[in-house]
Amino acid sequence: MADPIVPKRIVLLGSTGSIGRQALEVVELHRQRFAVVGLAAGGNYGLLREQISKFRPEKVCLATKLGAAERGEIESLGCEMVTMEEMVQQEDVDLVVVATGGKAGLSPTLAAIRARKTVALANKESLVMAGEIVVAEAQRHGVEILPIDSEHSAIWQCLRGEMQRIPGSLDTISRLLLTASGGAFRDRKLADLAEVTPEEALAHPTWKMGKKVTIDSATLMNKGLEVMEAHWLFGVPYDRISVVLHRESIVHSLVEFVDGSVKAQLNRPDMRFPIQYALTYPERLPNSFAKLDLAETGKLAFADIDYGRYPCLNLAIRAAQRGGTFPAVLSAADEEAVSMFLTGRIGFLDIPIVIERVLDAHKGMEKPGIDDIVIADDWARREATRVARSLA
Repeated sequence: MADPIVPKRIVLLGSTGSIGRQALEVVELHRQRFAVVGLAAGGNYGLLREQISKFRPEKVCLATKLGAAERGEIESLGCEMVTMEEMVQQEDVDLVVVATGGKAGLSPTLAAIRARKTVALANKESLVMAGEIVVAEAQRHGVEILPIDSEHSAIWQCLRGEMQRIPGSLDTISRLLLTASGGAFRDRKLADLAEVTPEEALAHPTWKMGKKVTIDSATLMNKGLEVMEAHWLFGVPYDRISVVLHRESIVHSLVEFVDGSVKAQLNRPDMRFPIQYALTYPERLPNSFAKLDLAETGKLAFADIDYGRYPCLNLAIRAAQRGGTFPAVLSAADEEAVSMFLTGRIGFLDIPIVIERVLDAHKGMEKPGIDDIVIADDWARREATRVARSLA
């Protein structure tokens, strides 16, 4: 008789966001494999309430303040209200899925690592803001960081069999190639971009994602952030990480080895594939997701990035190379600029202007601690608001 399956006990941070909702789809598909013991959300109480009813977690966190009636409703379902940091440190937690957006993911990520929990990471900002600190803590505590972003999951899968751990030896790697769709305006004339609306920017040609990452895809800021993530996750120097345009979003990234061989990871543009891989690792399990049909796809095209179309990518690479607090400032300024664009306070072409002016005004610190990074983040947000007002 086969041994009974012991469910993996998971905490999901950012459960009501795009990645969080899809992660719960994966959990529901493999209910016997997982037990959801903690859910944390931003402000969508209605959806969180539905998730609690379905998955019955023991711990719950909502970033916005709850009224007495709502708190009583959650507690009546047998849930304890805790902070994200408290949630991830529970003794019986096996896997922490960090799917929150922005800097909110940094503190619980570090708390999970220090509690020696495996972390499945979809939060870009944790590594962009404090990659050196996060990776050092993971190594010190013997914790695996499992990437959920499709590009980094692809690289991770390409390296399985080549290396025994992340990060591993770099001796056989020539370079990493991250693919980029080019976003909603990849075929729009540059002269027309001044008048584009948030609705147009959110109409991604291949992916269905959250608002922030979709706008970052239109500016290609997301690819700059992903270059930083790849650097920290895999220990590869920036000069050995490249970006290539790939419209179909079928090849999610590639690894070129020193002998000239190239490995690529392919699947349809559906985030449930990398999410499931991280949740079920080291196993691969079947699913009902629509599979890739190469004959139907017909062809896969690649091209160099036109950096003149994407100033945000240039700004991200520049901040990455400067290091210290500059990546945190870049990330915070971008988050504020995207928010202001989505609410109509600045135009699409103002996004890189705001970010560049904030970076130019920043006096960086080379070896920041967490407190220094938080201070730089707060300063960048205030400065971005000030710059945006000057553009009005």
